[in-house]
Amino acid sequence: MVDDKDYSAEDLKEKIKVLEERNVKLMAELQSAETDKRHSEAELFRVQKDLSRLRNEMERIKAPPLIVATLRDVLPDNRVIVKSSTGPDFVVTVSEYCPPEDLIVGSRVALNKQTLSLMNVLPSSVDPVVSGAEIMEKPDISYDDIGGLKEQMLELREAVEDPLLRPELYEKVGIEPPKGVLLVGPPGTGKTLMAKAVANATNATFIRMVGSELVQKYIGEGARLVRELFELAKEKAPSIIFIDELDSVGAKRLDVTTSGDREVQRTLMQLLSELDGFTPTSNIKIIGATNRPDILDDALLRPGRFDRIVDVGLPDHDARQQIFTIHLRRMSIAEEVSPNKLADLTEGASGAEIKSICTEAGMLAIRDNRDTVLEDDFLKAKTKVLEAGRNKIKQAPTLMFG
Repeated sequence: MVDDKDYSAEDLKEKIKVLEERNVKLMAELQSAETDKRHSEAELFRVQKDLSRLRNEMERIKAPPLIVATLRDVLPDNRVIVKSSTGPDFVVTVSEYCPPEDLIVGSRVALNKQTLSLMNVLPSSVDPVVSGAEIMEKPDISYDDIGGLKEQMLELREAVEDPLLRPELYEKVGIEPPKGVLLVGPPGTGKTLMAKAVANATNATFIRMVGSELVQKYIGEGARLVRELFELAKEKAPSIIFIDELDSVGAKRLDVTTSGDREVQRTLMQLLSELDGFTPTSNIKIIGATNRPDILDDALLRPGRFDRIVDVGLPDHDARQQIFTIHLRRMSIAEEVSPNKLADLTEGASGAEIKSICTEAGMLAIRDNRDTVLEDDFLKAKTKVLEAGRNKIKQAPTLMFG
């Protein structure tokens, strides 16, 4: 060991400076090493997570495929009867991971391909066409939004609203309520509004399907859609099924048909079967709408299917006045605007055309930078909507093909 007395003061200061610099350097290296350690630990965690995901994916790929089947019956000793998609029925055991309360007769289940054990219960299959239908838990259309259809609404409410809200009335009288109601009338007379208003009053789920959507290209697809439509209505009961443009799927069956016509007829027969398949006292009601009742099949119109046919015609003067009043109460109008006078000027107009007149009058006011709609705006709108040849086919010029 060298004695400190051998060093001068300058040498000691230089030595201390070197040691301090070395200490600072070591501290910096230590911090860098700790940073690298934390980065390595994070990278290790990420790699382990990816490894776990890859192992789970590998196990999923290695797992045997499952067979889709239908549950037929539940037996004691943790066994069930299933109908396999391949054809035969089997008595199989239930996996311990499948809750017993999920075993409902008629539900779809998955079977192990090797042991045929019931692994789990699958959700019900609903076609995108059916699931994409206009489904409203409670429509926002009320009876106050409908004008001029007092008698028609009374008949519709007796056939749909009363059986859902007051079924005891029919039990006391000893009759069965109607199964379905058919709304017949020109376009734009408020058939869809009537159905939505009844669904609003009954707090029922409103399922709207256009008849043409039930017509499919391949054999059996249309009938399957009809079945799933009624199954969806049962799941969401109380519900109202509204089939618009019923004539597109319910036209009369003819002797001379093409393959496409025969598929439409199969869909119609499935619809007839579903209409017969539930009791009138159930909490599902059917409302159909068409403007061509003359081409509907007789089997569709017989009592027991569409028990009540409601004629929804063009509104008369009083009805038009009520419809104008309903639309004008939401608008900023001048004092001289009179619903009675507007009703006099719109003879033969439908409810949809009256709404279009009000909308067009408001747009004319906006065009002139006004926030109040004048009577002259309604007169111009009436001319544009009713006298512009809407829905009329213009003849071709005589010499066009000469």
